[in-house]
Amino acid sequence: MNMEVTIREARIDELPQLRVFEKGIVAAERPFDPTLKPGDIEYYDLGAMIEAENACVLVAETEGKLVGGGYALIKKAKPYQVFTEFAYLGFMFIDPAFRGRGLNQLVASRLVTWATERGITEVKLNVYAENTAAIRAYEKAGFKPYLLNMRLDR
Repeated sequence: MNMEVTIREARIDELPQLRVFEKGIVAAERPFDPTLKPGDIEYYDLGAMIEAENACVLVAETEGKLVGGGYALIKKAKPYQVFTEFAYLGFMFIDPAFRGRGLNQLVASRLVTWATERGITEVKLNVYAENTAAIRAYEKAGFKPYLLNMRLDR
């Protein structure tokens, strides 16, 4: 099924739909993360990021409908790292009905371009070690595993 997709910057008036995407992210991550509180939670201050100079929030749109999104946020690196800043990608979500069509890769690629245009050479994101589908999607976009975060629940 061919469809025309536009990847563009999110607008503040789209926050209600972006919150729906965020709920989808939380629901998808709950099976991987026993540390999440029950009930309705929010990860991101998307409104602030839409307006921030050091962030870019993108949406994927087809036929007037938002079907996904993601953000890049420029952060300061640790003093001991070879780069001074890096771009952190988050809020990566594609509506389940539109998955498997390369939209996540399109969003990620556009965010990497945004960061590169600002002189950023290091791009990072987090993915749950057991989320093999997401890992495969990010590997297709050129990302490689780097660090495994471990925890002890007592």
